[in-house]
Amino acid sequence: MNVDDLILVSIDDHVVEPPDMFARHVPAKYVDEAPRVVTDDNGVDQWIYQGRPTGVSGLNAVVSWPAEEWGRDPAGFAEMRPGVYDVHERVRDMSRNGILASMCFPTFTGFSARHLNQHKDPVTVIMVQAYNDWHIDEWAGAYPDRFIPIALLPTWNPEAMCAEIRRVAAKGCRAVTMPELPHLEGLPSYHDIEYWGPVFATLCEQNVVMCLHIGTGFGAISMAKDAPIDNLIVLATQISAIAAQDLVWGPAMRSYPDLKFAFSEGGIGWIPFYLDRCDRHYTNQKWLRRDFGGRLPSEVFREHALACYVTDKTSLKLRHEIGIDNIAWECDYPHSDCFWPDAPEQVLAELTDAGADDADINKITWENACRFFGWDPFARTPRERATVGALRATASDVDVSIRPRKEWARLYAQKQLAQA
Repeated sequence: MNVDDLILVSIDDHVVEPPDMFARHVPAKYVDEAPRVVTDDNGVDQWIYQGRPTGVSGLNAVVSWPAEEWGRDPAGFAEMRPGVYDVHERVRDMSRNGILASMCFPTFTGFSARHLNQHKDPVTVIMVQAYNDWHIDEWAGAYPDRFIPIALLPTWNPEAMCAEIRRVAAKGCRAVTMPELPHLEGLPSYHDIEYWGPVFATLCEQNVVMCLHIGTGFGAISMAKDAPIDNLIVLATQISAIAAQDLVWGPAMRSYPDLKFAFSEGGIGWIPFYLDRCDRHYTNQKWLRRDFGGRLPSEVFREHALACYVTDKTSLKLRHEIGIDNIAWECDYPHSDCFWPDAPEQVLAELTDAGADDADINKITWENACRFFGWDPFARTPRERATVGALRATASDVDVSIRPRKEWARLYAQKQLAQA
């Protein structure tokens, strides 16, 4: 396949929410209680909700920074590439990278909205709804041909979760982001069918996918006090296997045949060993009497799951053992893992090296994701205009320069002055 003929759909990217995102979506009586951005004495922009700060860290928005400036230190909006938080610039950046469509996980709320949900009160339900309205109607809604929307849930309230699933589904949203390991957030585990059963049933009823993004389960990694941050970043992908175990061997996948799970940013390398281990355990440890309805655990997993990768050159050679219908690609823009603006070249080189033919390439780069999330890529965009080559032709003027953070801040100030 020629790189210009690729079609790329990324099911794991991120948005750093603009400061005014709640302004048009919170009912007037709750405006004063909405999360807001405050700039501290060091020039760092921080989200504040109910008196608690949630910083925007540098690793969330390093695209177009020199690698030596990457880090965990907080950043202001002025230092970021505008495509990080401006939807119009995001689409231009997507086109320059040849990406047709993107699913954007949240930033300041936490990937599973934990930073909101730590406040278990009715106002938080209002803020979750407002966030979803912004994301679905304003972010994804600005370019419905370019975004697959994803919603937050008030995870501490099953009744409110079910209501919000139905509400966002009615708006056309077919994905929600939830904790990998809810017991780490003080919630019942996914084994608790009394708590999660109504939620699982509602997800099935509404055909909504449950997305589990790495990082929400960091608490499962008990690191040495003197361990470097590298340990957390490298081992985070293994939490996907822990989450899968709770879902495969608990009631979720075994009792809800229509339930769908997307494992986000965990890659696919953990899957072959995990599934082999599951099947061996199931067939060998018969005394435990688990019931998978006459199927192997690996078969149950493949019926329910989709996993995505940024780069996974070795595991792609095992794509058929993993399940060719269970693999999707992600860009991870604007994080440090992403390839921008040369993702198409990276994707094709890796798949070609793995021996993938055109049929396998199409499944991994767009078909599996679009099928799983029920999103028609050509509903608004003719196929011939959805390719890498066609999209890049519309964005040849996009600046791909690597600039220091101070330079981005200077350009931001210059733009603000011009608009004043």
